[in-house]
Amino acid sequence: MVINRTHHIIQVEVVYALADQQWLLSIEVPSGSTVKTAVQQSGLLRHWPEQDWDNLSVGIFSQRCHLDTPVQHGDRIEIYRPLQVDPKERRRRRAGQVPVKAVEDRQSGQATRPRNAE
Repeated sequence: MVINRTHHIIQVEVVYALADQQWLLSIEVPSGSTVKTAVQQSGLLRHWPEQDWDNLSVGIFSQRCHLDTPVQHGDRIEIYRPLQVDPKERRRRRAGQVPVKAVEDRQSGQATRPRNAE
C-alpha cells in the first residue's frame, strides 16, 4: 500500500463493463476525493457521451453509493449500466413460457409431443 503522505495522494480503481468489453483503470486522486471526482478523472466519461452521467449509478466493491461518497485508498469504484429489462419482468416472461416436454402416451408407452405444442 503506497500512500504519498506529502501530497495526500491515494490510489483507487475505476471499472466499467459492457457486454463484450471491460475497463479497469488504476488512478491516483487527492485524499478526500469523491466517487464523482475519481470517475471524472478516470476519463471513462469521454468514451460514452450518450450516457446520462448526471444520474450515474455507482458503487464501491459492489455496494451502491452516491457520487458524493468520499473514496479511500484501494477502493474499486464500479460504474453500473442501466438495466435493459427489469428483472421482475424477465422472470414473468420466463414463467409464462412453459417448455415443451415429451409426454408419455398412456396407450402406446411411447413419448409424444403435446398436441398444442405443434
